[in-house]
Amino acid sequence: MNHEKPAVCVLDASTYVGFWILKGPETEIEKKIKEIERVEERLAVFSVDILDYQTILVALKGCSALFCSLDSPDGYDDIIADMEVRGAINVVEACAQTESIEKIVFSSSLTAAIWRENLCSEKDVDERCWSDQHFCRKMKLWYALAKTLSEQAAWALAMDRMLNMVSVNAGLVLGPAVAQQNPRSTMSYLKGAPQMFENGVLAVVDVEFLADVHIRAFEDSSTCGRYFCFDQIVNTEEEAVKLAQSLSPLLSLPPKYECQGSEVYAERLRTKKLSKLVEGTA
Repeated sequence: MNHEKPAVCVLDASTYVGFWILKGPETEIEKKIKEIERVEERLAVFSVDILDYQTILVALKGCSALFCSLDSPDGYDDIIADMEVRGAINVVEACAQTESIEKIVFSSSLTAAIWRENLCSEKDVDERCWSDQHFCRKMKLWYALAKTLSEQAAWALAMDRMLNMVSVNAGLVLGPAVAQQNPRSTMSYLKGAPQMFENGVLAVVDVEFLADVHIRAFEDSSTCGRYFCFDQIVNTEEEAVKLAQSLSPLLSLPPKYECQGSEVYAERLRTKKLSKLVEGTA
């Protein structure tokens, strides 16, 4: 009897989050993936263009699941946002055409849920919320727009093709060498950070915890829908300063900066579903 675990696909494993889902803490991501391929018998590496449907099909062949973690290493604008949406559609359609695929775990972002006019008027923000694409365009929140539209497109197609999909909506991803390995995506997420901070929706997540949540979402057959994923809401000036220091040199503080205020902003993100998943009761 063959007890080998079924094959899964991580697309794109060269992204910061995708690589951690694949393996764990390493540096020089693309180089390390090639090194892993040489020593891991069951790892196959494919060069995939998300705008080339056929290359996705080749990578998915024989896989039982897909971890889809799309991200732009060059930052975001309206053109990149459109490309990410088209890529998400191609990926989900390729899954629909791959008989062996049983589940998709789609990496998204909290920014796909928090942005709208009168942000301060919402009491709680949970998995039922979506960012307003018109507001994102007006404010040029291209990262949030890309994550909102690509996730919505993925969900629409997955439901139409009757695919089993869950999404993991991550906070700002932190981890080893994130400022060096994932600088532009990090700064794209942080556009509008003062408004997120003041409205209690600036949240962060450790990349190792995030990768573990992806794997749990895959392994737990009861998972469904969206899962907000974060391990801290930054809602005091002291926490904001610590965040800025952890992202040096991407963010910088004035020399000898001292916290001036003691205000604590109300936390407005809710993540009951994540708690159940982590506790094994999803």
